[in-house]
Amino acid sequence: MPSVAVHTHVFARVAKSTARLRGIPTLRQAFVPQPVVGRTPPELRGYIEGSDQVSGRPFMQEVIDGLTRPLDDADLTGATFERTTPRLVAPDTDENLRKLFLDNRWTDFLPIVLPTEERVAEMLKATSQPPDKVVGRMRAGNFRETWEYTVEKVAVNAVMAGARPEYFPVILALAASNTTSRQGSTTSMTCLGVVNGPVRHEIGMNCGIGALGPYSHANATIGRAYSLLSQNGQGGSVPGETYMGALGNPLAYSLAFAENEERSPWQPLHVQKGFKPTDSTVSVFVGLRYIQEGFGPRDTWEAKFRRCLSATAYLPPLVVLDPIVARLFQSRGINSKQDLIDWCADNARLPARDYWDDQWMQTLVRPRAAAGVEPYAAKLKAAPDEIVQMYEPSDINVVVVGGETQGAWKIFGANYVTTVSVDAWR
Repeated sequence: MPSVAVHTHVFARVAKSTARLRGIPTLRQAFVPQPVVGRTPPELRGYIEGSDQVSGRPFMQEVIDGLTRPLDDADLTGATFERTTPRLVAPDTDENLRKLFLDNRWTDFLPIVLPTEERVAEMLKATSQPPDKVVGRMRAGNFRETWEYTVEKVAVNAVMAGARPEYFPVILALAASNTTSRQGSTTSMTCLGVVNGPVRHEIGMNCGIGALGPYSHANATIGRAYSLLSQNGQGGSVPGETYMGALGNPLAYSLAFAENEERSPWQPLHVQKGFKPTDSTVSVFVGLRYIQEGFGPRDTWEAKFRRCLSATAYLPPLVVLDPIVARLFQSRGINSKQDLIDWCADNARLPARDYWDDQWMQTLVRPRAAAGVEPYAAKLKAAPDEIVQMYEPSDINVVVVGGETQGAWKIFGANYVTTVSVDAWR
């Protein structure tokens, strides 16, 4: 069937790359200026009456030619790929090998530990799983091919990140989530991992002072290994081709921490997700493009929380509380995480006009609402001034972490993805 794909010009490289990877490198494509969202009808008409932003030819002529030009041998043949790579690179000097890793974009551009056979073998001793076992599959974004990776390939990235072998089962569990921390989204999303259970203390993870910062070897290198294995396990993370985050996200370097179960008055996260207290797990959250924070709860905490919840836009809140905050909430009658979750769901509300006045909501959620998908369809029918609920209780999560030097809290906009057993990868 004759067809032409239409994109905005900033996506030219990623659109052509995706077409090539899907086996249709000669897909006919035409390009209008960016942005499209928020443009008036006359401005949009000007786009199609103007020039193609890549070829420079009249846009409509590009479309007509794409629809009428006969298929040739290249169209009918498509493209095939050989994805296998040598297990080892050729021996060389330390300096040249580091340059090779940089030039091939196998790193996050910070110094790495070179993954020699000996170092990778030492890492592999920390799991009973065979090196060739497939751990999972990742891709940089929707509609791109998934790449699979083995235990050994995860070990390579763990060595590069500077992780110790005892951390390896946690890193494998993160890899088994099949969720990339190098999200290709224009919104610069990334992931975080929350570790629960006995493994936290076995490997010296930090759940106290500075747990979310660069103050723990285990936290920092586990998070970095997750980022590196995501980048390399999905076939790359190249700006303009497989990564389109407009601003980028520094949290993509490393973000993993442990819940402070001992100091929390509430049930730990992994128990809420159906695991036993004695199980060791890691939970994965994706998003993190909005972060709100504060102290308390003080007398005006409800108003503060409402403002912060509304500011996380479409991403449901992951509420991260110092143990002091959790106990202060208890003193105010919020006796469990579920109580706080229910309060957040009841109080995260906006006029329908404000709820839909967001670029992400318009481009990705509104079409689902128009197709009748609930709970969005009902909100689309609401009058502009009608108050709508932003999140369902099942979308909201609470984690207690911190060193009790201050009653601090943060609210991340983050979707919960899954909780993976660490014990299964020992």
